[in-house]
Amino acid sequence: MTSGLKALTARGRSFLASGIAALLCAFILGEHDLLRIGVLILSLPLLAALVVARTRYRLSCARRLDPPRAELGSEATVTLRLENVTRLPTGLLMIEDTVPYALGARPRFVLDRVESQGIREIDYRVRSDLRGRFTIGPLSIRISDPFGLVELTRSFTISDTLVVTPQVTALPHVRLSGEWTGGGDSRTRSVASAGDDDVAPRDYRQGDDLRRVHWRSTARYGELMVRREEQQWQSRGALLLDTRRYAHRGEGPRSSFEVAVSAAASIGVQLAHEGLGLRLVTDQGAEHLTDGGLSWSLLDTLAVVRTSPARSLEYGISALRQGGGDGLIVAVLGGIDLEQAQELARLRHGNVTGVAVMLDVAGWERPELGDNEEYQAAQAVLAGMGWRIVRLPAGASIASVWPDAAQRGRFAASKGGS
Repeated sequence: MTSGLKALTARGRSFLASGIAALLCAFILGEHDLLRIGVLILSLPLLAALVVARTRYRLSCARRLDPPRAELGSEATVTLRLENVTRLPTGLLMIEDTVPYALGARPRFVLDRVESQGIREIDYRVRSDLRGRFTIGPLSIRISDPFGLVELTRSFTISDTLVVTPQVTALPHVRLSGEWTGGGDSRTRSVASAGDDDVAPRDYRQGDDLRRVHWRSTARYGELMVRREEQQWQSRGALLLDTRRYAHRGEGPRSSFEVAVSAAASIGVQLAHEGLGLRLVTDQGAEHLTDGGLSWSLLDTLAVVRTSPARSLEYGISALRQGGGDGLIVAVLGGIDLEQAQELARLRHGNVTGVAVMLDVAGWERPELGDNEEYQAAQAVLAGMGWRIVRLPAGASIASVWPDAAQRGRFAASKGGS
């Protein structure tokens, strides 16, 4: 009852004051009719407060996001499911869901009546031009009586998280080699040379699956032979994302940093779909990705990545060096000086394939400048060590320049011939 009185609206408080005034006047003037009117006016907000207070825990709420992960700039649908779990119908319900400012204005709805055990579903859409993890909820409901005398607000505790991932661009297929690792009965051998004639069979053991019987070897040796357990191969690689604040230019979704994040997401998803065992590294060190759903894990990580105050790639290069078994390194770089380029270039050795996606960050401030001498020198150093150079100027799509990743030494050759 007390909570109901606190929830009196301006109209309800006016009725209450008018009822009290009418009662006082009735006692002073001795008017019985005025007394009846005062009691009636006074009882209306009190009864409304009592009824509304008893409806406080009438509803259950559930929320569904479709999809739970939305790409930058795309829409997601939020479905609210309200159920009246009591035997009495509700009155007027005013519903408001809590959403961050980045997802738009708070959605508000009005439900006239929900019958006993009734269910209502309400949909609304959200859209974000910013990456991140956004909490949606809790839902608040304002319960009002039919006369608008009392309004009680109830907030649910449940909330859900919408992950807005970077924009992913489909890339053309580029043949990139990598270090192949695995485990099984057989020792490491070239995947390309492993065929039916090259199977190393062994004697049949009790419990072996008959489907693994190698009939050609069985006929040759005169006893039952089975194929060895097939080697589980996986190509390994690393994706380096330069998040240093001073290495990027521009603000908002069109900044060089956001373009770099989108490029890293596009490359990572493409390589993951091609079967590459990928790890993400930034200038802060290695990021730990979960085993299941590598592309989603990568996108979840990139959804919340932010610029760092670091001025060096030291920790990122150290993390790449400690990886050891990476057969492919793809580095998405902002502005990089000659010293950092030399340190990064040394990571490519032996059969390691290095691809440097270099953003022309000067173009984000003054497009007419194009690449400067330091930018060209860093490219020359990397290309000289066998890195494949992919130049990404302002306004260009990663899909349009990604085929350059297949051309080893292209930059060095073009510079040498000029």
